[in-house]
Amino acid sequence: MERIAQEPESAEVEKRAGLKTFLMILVMIITGPLGNVLLGKGMKHIGMIPLWPVSALLHEGARIFSSASIWLGIASLVTFFVSYMLVLSWADYSFVQPASSLAYGVVALLGYTVLGEKISPLRWMGIAVICLGVFVVTRTGMHTTPRETEKQS
Repeated sequence: MERIAQEPESAEVEKRAGLKTFLMILVMIITGPLGNVLLGKGMKHIGMIPLWPVSALLHEGARIFSSASIWLGIASLVTFFVSYMLVLSWADYSFVQPASSLAYGVVALLGYTVLGEKISPLRWMGIAVICLGVFVVTRTGMHTTPRETEKQS
């Protein structure tokens, strides 16, 4: 009887963990591509960086790190990295990596809107196939192996 009373509570905890995981994957899907696009935009604005003489390289380094676009890109990528580490502590890598592939769609949208890139219909179709694969992966469980805490019980 006691076991039956605990199952709904356990299901509720699992549901919250799943929601938390999906929200953090959403953060990854947005911040990773956004950070890369902001860095790309900032570096295109800076232009080619000379490697020699060292004084020119130092001057360009100062220009790079005075760019708001570069700093926003770095902040976005740090946010991506932290969320990625968190999600990997909550779910299997074989779930997280494919689910985060929706970022390819965000990359294409940002490339098109922010960077003015032309994206062919064939490329859009490829992105749609990736998104379909993500849909299939998310229909599976987030864990395929027992968690460390479950092994010790």
